[in-house]
Amino acid sequence: MKKVWKLFSVLIVMTVLTGMLGACSGKTGGSSKVSVGIVLPTKDEPRWVQDEQRFKDALADSDYTTEILFSQGSSAKEKENVETLLNKGIEVLIIAPHDGAAAGSAVEAAKKEGVTVIAYDRLITETDAVDYYVTFDSLAVGAAQGQYLIDNVKGTNVPLYLYAGASSDNNAFLFFEGAWKVLQPKIADGTFVIANSTEAEALKDKQELTRDELGKILGQVTTNWDPNEAKNKAQTHLTAAAANLKGDVAVLAPNDGTARSIADVFGTDSDISSFVVTGQDAEKASIQYIIDGKQSMTVFKDVRTLVADAIDMAIDILDDKKPETTGSYNNGKVDVKAKQTDVIVVDEENVKKELIDSEYYEASEFKGL
Repeated sequence: MKKVWKLFSVLIVMTVLTGMLGACSGKTGGSSKVSVGIVLPTKDEPRWVQDEQRFKDALADSDYTTEILFSQGSSAKEKENVETLLNKGIEVLIIAPHDGAAAGSAVEAAKKEGVTVIAYDRLITETDAVDYYVTFDSLAVGAAQGQYLIDNVKGTNVPLYLYAGASSDNNAFLFFEGAWKVLQPKIADGTFVIANSTEAEALKDKQELTRDELGKILGQVTTNWDPNEAKNKAQTHLTAAAANLKGDVAVLAPNDGTARSIADVFGTDSDISSFVVTGQDAEKASIQYIIDGKQSMTVFKDVRTLVADAIDMAIDILDDKKPETTGSYNNGKVDVKAKQTDVIVVDEENVKKELIDSEYYEASEFKGL
């Protein structure tokens, strides 16, 4: 009988302890509840891995929790990630879509659960399930790239090689559109000669292009944001180019990863005397290329500001405040309110001032600075 009572007493103690532990776990966010869910497109690009840490740091001093998942270039995985976060009770979803159109079904599921959706850096298209958009001014990025080419070439009939991002990314259209609007008058007046796109050549007298017209050009010059694809395209284009499309040339490259690949190809062609090549994102490897004279410029988008804008917006929503916005973007279905962040052109002249003095990078991370 004593043994039975002893066993009973042990069971009572265990039950009480279990209850106490349950209460403690609830205090730290019981049942895995997450305030802000964040979905990023891939871990294979340095930019997004850096963003992961910046998001964690930005929320570290708040009362809110976050979980960050990567879609690894798969829209199916992206939707699965959103569903995982919904099951954890998120109130705000921040998502940089792999494919702007395909992400629609994922965010529609979030909206049905009453979750506020913030598109981050890339717009989600063809759905009304997007509440806000935090972005750099993508048209301004392209315009800065185009203007840099204009400001840094000499003479007329300069061969112009055009490259773009992925056709599945709305930003790729905006970057190219911004560049085209600046470059087109200089194409029309003979400053530049299009070297690698029959679709662009056919539209050279038109400054304002429709989405379909932009799509036709992108279909020929897309890199899909893939440095290897950019390298292969550049090699194909230079192999096919006549002598009058070589010499001193200009290259519109959409981002730093593709810019480096394209620069490597153009730099090893003996018939290319010199080239001016654009980029964006201020990746470390490209900053070294700029210092070494192998890449001409990059568009610096201070992601610290973009992350801060996205987190500030999420916290405002969680605190039942109205987020600050500075404009809007039509996503094909609705006008999405947006918070825009400025961009900065960086080349060898101001690289130290903009990236080292601002403590974005440390001087020790580069050679020859």
